Amino acid sequence: MQKGKIIVLDDDPVVTLSCKRILGAEGYNITTVGRGEDALRKIEKEEYDLLITDIRLPDMSGMEVLKETRVIQPNTDVVVITGYPTLEDAKESIRLGAFEYIEKPFTPEFMINVAKKIFDRRGWILRQAYINEFREYIVPLRDTENPVIFYKEGVWARPTQSGLWEVGYDLRYEMAAGEMVYVDFLSVDKVKAGEPFARLLTTSGKIIEIPAPMTSEIREINTKANEVICAVLKDNLTEGWLVWLARVVPLEF
Repeated sequence: MQKGKIIVLDDDPVVTLSCKRILGAEGYNITTVGRGEDALRKIEKEEYDLLITDIRLPDMSGMEVLKETRVIQPNTDVVVITGYPTLEDAKESIRLGAFEYIEKPFTPEFMINVAKKIFDRRGWILRQAYINEFREYIVPLRDTENPVIFYKEGVWARPTQSGLWEVGYDLRYEMAAGEMVYVDFLSVDKVKAGEPFARLLTTSGKIIEIPAPMTSEIREINTKANEVICAVLKDNLTEGWLVWLARVVPLEF
């Protein structure tokens, strides 16, 4: 499975072939070119996750390629490699937006680690984008402004600034155990404390009833709950995210 698209720019075929062999074996999609103009033409037509460029090129400076790439494809990360490292070039490459400045020759392990670091960071940015997209539908476990104040056997509740209470179930334990879950809401408008208002269906066939932590009137259900579980939580178990399932008004019977 391909992990990402990388374009390698160097007029030394030994370097381009080495990068193609090293990173291609790790599952990356590798394109190699020997001239700066050729690289920029490709970057204009296709999106690349990473550009690896030498500084000394036959037609233009790698610094100019770096600068143009940041304009054409600002989301493309850039690694500068050189056989003639200088402190001035290192400072300038970082100022222009390069992720790394690397001296040649480099070991296969070193280049693999650089690529991994870049793509791990890109993965985190992507997960953050997911979290931002679903921000309204998830709750940080350690929210100091509106903390979770009730927690019993996975069921939790917290007051919100709107006057409603958010109630839910801590799904992380099932998911950490390798279970995928689906939230099934029951058709109820009011519920007594201890009575179920929703249930979890797991891939192992287990059904978990979710009891209401308080007697309440259900004002809103989280229609994005299952989408959030699939898109966010499975990759962010350690981040302490909770999914609220319903917003309710506490009642006294």
